[in-house]
Amino acid sequence: MRAVEISKTIQVPDDVEITLDGRKVTVKGVKGTLSRDFSHAPVLMEKNGGSIRVWAEWPRKKEAALVGTVYSHIRNMITGVRKGFTYKLKIVFAHFPISVKLKDKTVLIENFTGERNPRKAKIMGDTEVRVQSEDVIVQGINLEDVSQTAANVEQATKVKKKDPRVFLDGVYVYERGEG
Repeated sequence: MRAVEISKTIQVPDDVEITLDGRKVTVKGVKGTLSRDFSHAPVLMEKNGGSIRVWAEWPRKKEAALVGTVYSHIRNMITGVRKGFTYKLKIVFAHFPISVKLKDKTVLIENFTGERNPRKAKIMGDTEVRVQSEDVIVQGINLEDVSQTAANVEQATKVKKKDPRVFLDGVYVYERGEG
């Protein structure tokens, strides 16, 4: 027998302001504002004072799973506008020294395994990227944009047609977290 209702409640911190417009959620905090539309998700949302309730009535398996997904997205938005997200990547090379540069909304990885043309990785959204000697630091308030930018940089240095256990050159994520 299915559950009558699946529900999750998020406690909203005092320094964060959340507005609900139907299924569109806007979160404002000290670091900025994030907005996301959940109209595709068959879940219900309501704001009760200092909390947001996400639930589905008579859920099937997919609707029950989406309650947790929407709940996690809203929690990540709250964390992003309060603390932000940081991914740290390490530049690793054995022979050819790799140099990483920024140009507009692109990360250029030059001299990767001696290649003449630079490899390119797209910077998503309002993500900030910095290069500090052997580290590439990716920061922002939107977790999806920050993690996708870090993944783009890591994938740009993927070694093809060689044994990845031997050819370890590349740019790799070694730390991720809040702040």
